[in-house]
Amino acid sequence: MRKPTIQDVARCAGVGVGTVSRVLNNHAAVKPTTREAVLQAMTDLNYTPNPHARRVAGGRSYAVSVLLPVVSTEFYLRLLDGLESAFHEQRYDLAIFPLFDRARLERYLGSHTLAYQADGLVMASYNLADLFEDSALPTQQPVVLVDGYSASVDCSYVDNELGGRLAAQQAISCGGELRAIWLETEFDHVFSHMVLAERREGFLQALNEAGVSLAGAYSSSLNGVNARTVAAELLDEARFPCTVFASADLLAAAVLDEAQARGLSVGEQLKVIGFDDQPWAAARGLTTLRQPVEAMGRAGAELLLSRLSGHTGPPRARRFEPVMVTRASTGTG
Repeated sequence: MRKPTIQDVARCAGVGVGTVSRVLNNHAAVKPTTREAVLQAMTDLNYTPNPHARRVAGGRSYAVSVLLPVVSTEFYLRLLDGLESAFHEQRYDLAIFPLFDRARLERYLGSHTLAYQADGLVMASYNLADLFEDSALPTQQPVVLVDGYSASVDCSYVDNELGGRLAAQQAISCGGELRAIWLETEFDHVFSHMVLAERREGFLQALNEAGVSLAGAYSSSLNGVNARTVAAELLDEARFPCTVFASADLLAAAVLDEAQARGLSVGEQLKVIGFDDQPWAAARGLTTLRQPVEAMGRAGAELLLSRLSGHTGPPRARRFEPVMVTRASTGTG
């Protein structure tokens, strides 16, 4: 069977070959209706552009680098889904560069790294520009920050301070003594602006304004064994009834697991609030802050794509608000 050509796409969409080429190269001078017609024709014909020819003609790699802390958590997998949904539509490939640890982070600070050789760069959660004296990355390519706010580059983010405040309001309404588990990573003492710190600050500020204090605060990584150990320590020290705010659903899950092992009544003796609303949270009856993770990722991708299409305006921000979802873990679902 003959492979469809760019000429076939042009005939099917009722446009010229030049218009199809401009769509393939994500050129700004194409009407949205025309672009949609060309993309639909590609889908109908199962047309796949020749990537080598496209790169030579456009002078681009048609790849976008994504720098993110880890790739093994549901949050970042969901974030990648959101990014890829937009980039795939414009025929861009993603090159994933996980930071993992400080040693790898140091390597990414050099201008020679492959991460800076793509057409654009996505930074997730941490703004690497903070680590340079002039707050500028060693690249001339467009950059976007997702899951974090920056005044210097385009960004899409969830208002984590608001999320912390909403968690505090829910915790206060639950009654009993209050305890919290904060998620910490290896990068917490490297970067000056962190979403997890904003989450914590919003929570503590709201408690302070209400005249309420924490009975105990704990820290844990995303490691399952570490989270379970911290959950056990918290429950050893708790006086019931007790309400726990875990700044990530994975930490909240560890508290639920430990409570179940001890025969505690969740929703009565112990109330638990998470943050993220991961896909499994509803099945576990976890009260949590819902983050529109996929939408945030897609918004970040769209900001970068607009830069790749020629947008030259000042930095833009796309803000999303978390929403409290109450369930059985606080006795209100």
